[in-house]
Amino acid sequence: MVELKTVGEIEAMREAGRVVAAALAAARDAAAVGVTPRELDAVAAAVIADAGARPAFLGYRPEWAPTPFPGVLCVSVNDAVVHGIPSGDPLGDGDLVSIDCGAYLDGWCGDSAISFVVGTANPRDLRLVADTDEALARGIAAARPGGRLGDIGSAIGSFARSRGHGLLADHGGHGIGRAMHEDPDVPNESRPGRGMRLRPGLVLAIEPMLIHGSRGHRPDAGDDDYRHDPDGWTLRTLSGARAAHSEHTVAITEDGPVVLTAA
Repeated sequence: MVELKTVGEIEAMREAGRVVAAALAAARDAAAVGVTPRELDAVAAAVIADAGARPAFLGYRPEWAPTPFPGVLCVSVNDAVVHGIPSGDPLGDGDLVSIDCGAYLDGWCGDSAISFVVGTANPRDLRLVADTDEALARGIAAARPGGRLGDIGSAIGSFARSRGHGLLADHGGHGIGRAMHEDPDVPNESRPGRGMRLRPGLVLAIEPMLIHGSRGHRPDAGDDDYRHDPDGWTLRTLSGARAAHSEHTVAITEDGPVVLTAA
């Protein structure tokens, strides 16, 4: 069931979003060659605790997961797209890192993700990160009252494909509020004018997950495919290509989309 939020509830979600933004910023600032994902996780955990919030990922176990998630952050490196468990392996020079964070404050959830490169960056990786951020921006711009869910997916997917990238198969965004995952599902690829109509009070986590295409501006069908790590959580590209993830929690208002997880 889709639940619309009041103006006051959206303001409460904005406070949760600020905690998430601060945790991501602190983890990004701490990231460097030789630092471990587990250390970044500890940095984010401290920010969330200091704000009087609680992590949304830690202990989370959906039906498909073999074990509860053991981290505050998802830290996905290089060919890991999403759901990476924070490890003790130091980050290497040129690693492409995606960190995803969620937190509850006063019963409301915020969810956001960023991608970046540590050390010496490959220009192709920087382009992928920039394109993922741009795909997110286009998806947010399409989240306007009177539009439809397909408009968001079309904005994200058409841009990603035009840039030669794959899109993680079977994954997209979601509604968010009292729970981290609520209805509706938000596609990262769709046709405009399709799906549920967007109404003020709807709050969505919009999150493109882009993968380096194997054929430049002509992505191959296999570029979208993935596999699970033995941990049951981490999703890796089947091709071994690198990936990036960008996400914001966004409220649809009478005046248009409002990002609740902005710094």
